[in-house]
Amino acid sequence: MVGIRRAFCGLGLLLALLPAVGNAATAEPAWAATWQASPEPPRAPVVTLNNQTVRQTVRISLGGSRFRVRLSNEFNDNPLRIGAAHVALAAADSSIQLGSDRALTFGGGEREVVIPPHAYVYSDPVAVNVPANGLLAVSLYVPGNEKVVTEHFFALQTAWIAPKDVTGATTLPGATTVTKRLLLAGVDVAVTRKSRVVVALGDSLTGGFGSTADANHRWTDYLADRLAAKKLPTAVVNAGIGGNRLLHDFIGPNAVSRFDRDVLTQSGVTHVVVLIGSNDFGLPGGRKLPQEEVTLEEMVAGFRQLITRAHARGVKIIAATLPPFGAIPERPGYYSEQSVAKRVALNQWIRTGKEFDGVIDFEAVLRDPQDPTLLLGAYDSGDHLNPNDAGYKAMADAVDLKLLD
Repeated sequence: MVGIRRAFCGLGLLLALLPAVGNAATAEPAWAATWQASPEPPRAPVVTLNNQTVRQTVRISLGGSRFRVRLSNEFNDNPLRIGAAHVALAAADSSIQLGSDRALTFGGGEREVVIPPHAYVYSDPVAVNVPANGLLAVSLYVPGNEKVVTEHFFALQTAWIAPKDVTGATTLPGATTVTKRLLLAGVDVAVTRKSRVVVALGDSLTGGFGSTADANHRWTDYLADRLAAKKLPTAVVNAGIGGNRLLHDFIGPNAVSRFDRDVLTQSGVTHVVVLIGSNDFGLPGGRKLPQEEVTLEEMVAGFRQLITRAHARGVKIIAATLPPFGAIPERPGYYSEQSVAKRVALNQWIRTGKEFDGVIDFEAVLRDPQDPTLLLGAYDSGDHLNPNDAGYKAMADAVDLKLLD
């Protein structure tokens, strides 16, 4: 039922870039994931980089003064050369804050790196001060003529592409734009005290589809705001892939297969919130894939695999109920009495099964009290499936922070 995926290797390059400042500066740091974008195979239009720089803005959750960046070449059958890479504090549009630019190195001081096929690499640590929920600009120069075949499609964030190596430039005038994540898969922060890392695993409801682009209004962003306001040292990293499913590949690898990659190998992970299943029920009808219809029993078995694997690593796993979805004009067949009945039954198991370490009832928050089978109009982005900004904020506000203890 769950397809076998190509194994990928990781290169953890942990040599320090910073000069020694007492014994603490030379000690091996503890790392915590503070941002991620789950890698996917490419979708049209495929981006080609040829002697060009791509600058991408990420909103980290847990702040700090020492970071490392993870780049992915997972879906490429060929090695990929990165000619230069920089990080800086992001400013307006493609610009960066003066004096904040830092060159990244790899493997203990190399300015270039070749990422093997189906692999990822970490940069060396770099010193840059970024506050909690601050914006970090990551600039990558690709000297060759390369099709970017590892991406994250629904970034909801503008990236800029400019000619030549301008990774350290303050502004990128004349740059073109894309709204994908390209090659950039994660950012870790060095921590000096015990921190929590919450990974949100899901589909477009977690990816934030329907929220305002470039505004960081996913429910995970709003949750990070709540945690920062209470000065709780907690990172919230988003492992949502729009169109993703628990049991079958569709957009990106299925959640059971990517659980290790996107959750268990995240630095310092302590908790995972799972919100997935709507596409398992809706897409077989919406895409005319009757052979991929799933039963409640199959879904429960898949979730139990996640529970077992999380607990084996000492990670708490929290389930979220699936919000209602109405008839979607662009996807006839997605909504049906059968898909609704499966969603309701799965939510009942999540609420009463007592197999997770906690439950967040997003359905109760987002449903219309006059017709509980539908999203509340005030929270509907317009597709009757994904919330708008107000809906995502309501989701974040519904999270009992004690679940993250």
